[in-house]
Amino acid sequence: MELRQLKYFVKAAELLNFSEAAKALYVTQSTLSQQIRQLEQEMGGQLFQRNSHMVMLTESGQELLPLAQHTLHSADSCQERMNDLQQLLVGTLNIGVTFTFSPMLTETLLAFMKRYPKVRLNIYYKPMEELMEMLEKHEVDFVLAFKPTLRYQGVESHSLFNNHLAAIVHEHHPIAQKEKITLAEIERYDIALPAKGLQARNAFEQVVANYSPYFRIRVELNEVHILLKLIKQSELVTILAEATIHNERGVKAIPIDVPENEMEGCVHILKDAYRKHSAQEFIRMLSESNAIRERINKWME
Repeated sequence: MELRQLKYFVKAAELLNFSEAAKALYVTQSTLSQQIRQLEQEMGGQLFQRNSHMVMLTESGQELLPLAQHTLHSADSCQERMNDLQQLLVGTLNIGVTFTFSPMLTETLLAFMKRYPKVRLNIYYKPMEELMEMLEKHEVDFVLAFKPTLRYQGVESHSLFNNHLAAIVHEHHPIAQKEKITLAEIERYDIALPAKGLQARNAFEQVVANYSPYFRIRVELNEVHILLKLIKQSELVTILAEATIHNERGVKAIPIDVPENEMEGCVHILKDAYRKHSAQEFIRMLSESNAIRERINKWME
């Protein structure tokens, strides 16, 4: 049995389409089929049930799939460990980031790329649930996001800073100079909300769950940068974490005056999983960045 055969099997099992699996692996379909047949011979049983209409895993295939995935992850970890032991800090670092957290990242990204030019960075901006799924599948090395309301089994969350959920307005808006704002005051204005599923929206819905306010929602967006452009050019109010407007000019954040109005910025990693030196170094640099220090100092004021 070869790792290559397991890799081909896993891709075909995930896609349940030999043609698409071959394309994803950059091999011919005949090569893929040949390798899987050899694996079936070694396993002593059929792994796929195929006809002209569909591909399905057999009982043997279903049993082998999680074992094959674990073996491939272990092989990848072995190679990563060897590279790290040689102190090369080469390879690829995959980072998942929620849209709301992204402004905190730029400073560290630039510093890390300058210090470690041989490490390739892949940054994935997605909603929290999608990123946690990627983390569980080992598709990202860690996730930067606010602490979720639900607990994810097998994931550790380490705090970087504390933050408030806030009303965001342009700097000359009637409420821009307030230190805090109530839900009743927000009701007086048209609001633009981040789309359902985004962390700020989830946190806001949790905050207002015990209240019965009536909000004049004019627009919902799943793109925070466009949302902030709308805020700068209108009298709309939006609801985001304070950290979202880090280094953003022309807007102000006014914390919402309700109990338990905290959003904890965290780095999320898998429990008991090998952690790349490059990942540990990136997290260290981020925790010591000016962006994070400013958040900590602001919280302590």
